[in-house]
Amino acid sequence: MQVLSIAGSDPSSGAGIQGDIKTFTVLGAYGFSVITAITSQNTTKFFDVQPVLPSIIKSQLKSILSDFKVDAIKIGMVYNKKTIMAIHAELRNVKVPIILDPIFESTTGGILLQKDSISYFKRLLMPMAYVITPNVFEAEKLTNVKIRSLADLKKAAKMIQNMGARCVVIKGGHLQRSKVIDVLLEGNRFYTFSHNKIAFVGHGGGCTFSAALCVNIATGKKLKDAIKSAQEFTLQSMKNAAKLGKGLSIVRQKRIDSIENDLSHAIKQFVGIERIHEYIPECQTNFVYSEKNPISTVNILGLEGRIVKTGKLVTIAGILKYGGSRHVASAVLQMTKKFPSIRSALNIKYDTETIEKAIAKRLSVSSYDRNAEPQKVKNKEGKTISWGIKNAIKTTRMPPDIIYHRESIGKEPMILIFGENPKTVLTKLLKIVR
Repeated sequence: MQVLSIAGSDPSSGAGIQGDIKTFTVLGAYGFSVITAITSQNTTKFFDVQPVLPSIIKSQLKSILSDFKVDAIKIGMVYNKKTIMAIHAELRNVKVPIILDPIFESTTGGILLQKDSISYFKRLLMPMAYVITPNVFEAEKLTNVKIRSLADLKKAAKMIQNMGARCVVIKGGHLQRSKVIDVLLEGNRFYTFSHNKIAFVGHGGGCTFSAALCVNIATGKKLKDAIKSAQEFTLQSMKNAAKLGKGLSIVRQKRIDSIENDLSHAIKQFVGIERIHEYIPECQTNFVYSEKNPISTVNILGLEGRIVKTGKLVTIAGILKYGGSRHVASAVLQMTKKFPSIRSALNIKYDTETIEKAIAKRLSVSSYDRNAEPQKVKNKEGKTISWGIKNAIKTTRMPPDIIYHRESIGKEPMILIFGENPKTVLTKLLKIVR
């Protein structure tokens, strides 16, 4: 996963290019950068700013876009109309989701977008944005609407959308409330996100949110889930903030959970497999990855929702959460008791042809009969999968690649593919579907 930040340089590394690269790295993405301006600032004062020549901005953009695949782009500080025009000239035909983060002033008081450039910002950059992420102050600047309530947030979001941005999220942290309310307008639908206000007077929160959102969108998350995840990441970074200088605290991004990173990548690859909709069962698909030596399903990461199909489209519904999966996680939990190296699995639709393909590709296959399930197991919620996997591996010396069961009364037949990690699970799946 590769993402690009177009922004100003912040020597304190709390925000700007440096802050974005920190967030990208912690979230497991490779970050490219195009610098639009050089600022001189620290935690107590904003000293100076010097814009980069438009020709250099164009050259930087060409150098990245001509050589690398970029999965998402974040635009932050643009400073003046010449910068805006240069960015627009290079990105107007690029088919990559753009996250536009309006940055008008620094937390230490510096002007980061000249007043005579706001009209250019609206006319040239906003129509390119997949999503724009102003805070209350920035939304007021864009709309000339005083925002004091949830109704005002929604009104401003609609006005901003009418200026060209496809989706709008307004961060409500600057409203005088005990709870922070953020509003998302996606198409014609509004969503709200809320959390308790935390005591934070610092530098880099806004950049952290938009950079995290950029990574989440690059991974293929639905926008609502991408925002929720970015919000949680930003809150944690704000709670971890450190007073490194004499003034404002600086956010510190918490290192990414490698389990979440690996599973997120694998899920994105899964939904991109050609004709994968043909393998999604009626109960839909989940994909899980466990910590080492799990005690319960709480130690196993999975989708709180499912990977679902609508016609030939396959989408990710829900966010990754430990304990988010019950059935597929229970299967992995039981498998690890005998084979600790097996920590990942996903479920697909049962079909005899699929099993035959697996055997032909020399994948090891085992099964169990749900009709033989004891009544005392049937009567205990969530025990069926554990019983089935335990029986399927009872006499095996090596962990099977696949375990399946056929249809029984009220139970859909199913195939489970197991592996040491999500990557090996996908490798086995691809042997079957290609």
